[in-house]
Amino acid sequence: MELSESVMKGLQTLADPNVFDLKSLTIFTEVAFDSLVSSRSESVLGHPELRHIDQTTLKQCHTAATTFILECVKQNADKPTISSCLEDVRFQNERVDTFYNSFQVMFFYLFMLLSTDTCPPHITDAEWRLEYCIKNSHVHKVNQPSYLISLNTERAGASSEINFSCTMDQLQDLVGKMKDAAKSLERATQS
Repeated sequence: MELSESVMKGLQTLADPNVFDLKSLTIFTEVAFDSLVSSRSESVLGHPELRHIDQTTLKQCHTAATTFILECVKQNADKPTISSCLEDVRFQNERVDTFYNSFQVMFFYLFMLLSTDTCPPHITDAEWRLEYCIKNSHVHKVNQPSYLISLNTERAGASSEINFSCTMDQLQDLVGKMKDAAKSLERATQS
């Protein structure tokens, strides 16, 4: 498995028992896996059991660990592959087992997240109306038109609505970008 130098360095720091004792490594590994699966998970930076470790080191190790985890899931790595990679960065056997146990528990969830359809929603309809703002909430005169846009979208059979407001300049910018995107798509399909 090909890993960048920064990932290797972060994993080497994670392997160092002087920086991460086995208890800290176990907690760090669980929090790192949770951070990939849940948006509400606890941060490695705020975890009380990891406060004794330098914040910059924690960030570097978290980035390296999550990169390594995602690469392992992407390649559907087995235990010998993971063990070999971790031993190359000086992980001891008990540390490899700690990491691999967390990997086994979370593999299914991560695999499902990575294989989920990530296509953006399709716009099926658009509605707009012009609004004229005379004063803002601070009772200052604004005297500016704005557009209220409503986009009806569909993704995997489920409908939703996206609402936003914009100024004339923002709307013109949006239309210009959409035209550019349509032209790029047309050129790509003709090639």
